[in-house]
Amino acid sequence: MIADFQELSDKIEQLAELALSLRRENAQLRQANAALVAENLGYQKRLAEAHARVSALLEHIPPLETATPEQEDLQS
Repeated sequence: MIADFQELSDKIEQLAELALSLRRENAQLRQANAALVAENLGYQKRLAEAHARVSALLEHIPPLETATPEQEDLQS
């Protein structure tokens, strides 16, 4: 009977150690996740800035003149 209690006590101790280990890992994962979220926000900001610059450049490019079917026939 004492051996059963000792075994149960050991298992409870292992469970407590595992729970503590999982709490530590969870905290580390939360920190890593927060860092990745911040990094992602930075990338999104840079992407939006690049998009704005490209859009501004595209506005300065004149549109292509497309040939009408009659003009294409004349060139042939």
